[in-house]
Amino acid sequence: MDAWLAGRAAWRAERGIHRGTRTRAGIVDLASNDYLGLVRDPRVLAAAHTALDVHGAGARASRVVTGTTPAHDDLEAEICSLTGQPSALAFASGYAANVGVITALGGPDLLLVLDAHVHASIHDASRLSRATVEFVPHGDVDAVAALLAGRTQPRALVVVESVYSVLGDAADIGALARVCRDHDAALLVDEAHGIGVLGEGRGGVYAAGLAAADHVYVTATMSKALGAQGGAVLGPATLRDHLVNTARTFIFDTGLSPAAAAAAAAACRIVATEPGLVAQLHRNAAIIAGECGIPQAAGPVQSIPCPSAEVALVTTERAEARGVLVGCFRPPSVPDGISRVRLTASAGLPEDVVRDAARTVQAEFRAAGESSPP
Repeated sequence: MDAWLAGRAAWRAERGIHRGTRTRAGIVDLASNDYLGLVRDPRVLAAAHTALDVHGAGARASRVVTGTTPAHDDLEAEICSLTGQPSALAFASGYAANVGVITALGGPDLLLVLDAHVHASIHDASRLSRATVEFVPHGDVDAVAALLAGRTQPRALVVVESVYSVLGDAADIGALARVCRDHDAALLVDEAHGIGVLGEGRGGVYAAGLAAADHVYVTATMSKALGAQGGAVLGPATLRDHLVNTARTFIFDTGLSPAAAAAAAAACRIVATEPGLVAQLHRNAAIIAGECGIPQAAGPVQSIPCPSAEVALVTTERAEARGVLVGCFRPPSVPDGISRVRLTASAGLPEDVVRDAARTVQAEFRAAGESSPP
């Protein structure tokens, strides 16, 4: 096993795709998912501290045993209020939420249709689902319709993201929902990068006028715009009841920590009452796109395509040396095989800081490209 591990490490190093962890310290952070700057908001922190004092550091058990606290109930009520959804079920992470709902809905009688750019958690869930899995080209609504029209399975579930995490583009949720309705299929929208971003922060499904649609389900994470941790599945009460009884990542996992649940609930209240935060997020995203000379994407993520993985890596290393942290996305993390420098906007940063940081990244990108062998 040691020899195999060493060989895989060498293989990654040769291709410029080796990864490691980085400790954040004293830099301008254009790599995080703290889209609204709520991670250190005093109201969010106060809610977490109160929950720690009342409930302790952990949930203590699965939520179907004794792991459900009033903090979980409050979170589920607040995220429903924010998104307009009828019910919600909180999970320990967004990853667990995706795996939980897709496997709980899976089975040999299901056709699972996935956009080619969906998150790794959805890929993993599809492997466990026992369903027939088909991928469609990114953003291709007609391809979805064709698969649904020709299916032999009695049930079908289409899975997309409202905003995609690498390119930052948005799905046409309205068109997808119509196609699913026409073909008696359900649509699952991963709003990891949509909550706090689209529809004045209420998400892409809400913005499309589909919050009450009984065939449209939502997954969300609390670890991005909401500045906390955890995940949730939102939709009809019948879906929630089914997940409580069948979702393995809910039944067999210790519940989300009460402090994280309380923090996320407080963040939901802030997003619902302060739309100016979302507007500032998009202004900062526009600054990043303008300074980097790229079209502005729909969400916080603004990506610079690179000619090679080496250029992406060198750009991020040089930018970090100058005090700016950005993401380095290389295969296999990029669904189209194109390495990217990924910058994420945050409403918590002043516009002049964002502008200077984006200029730094763009300068280092040009320098990296000029020094890279053809």
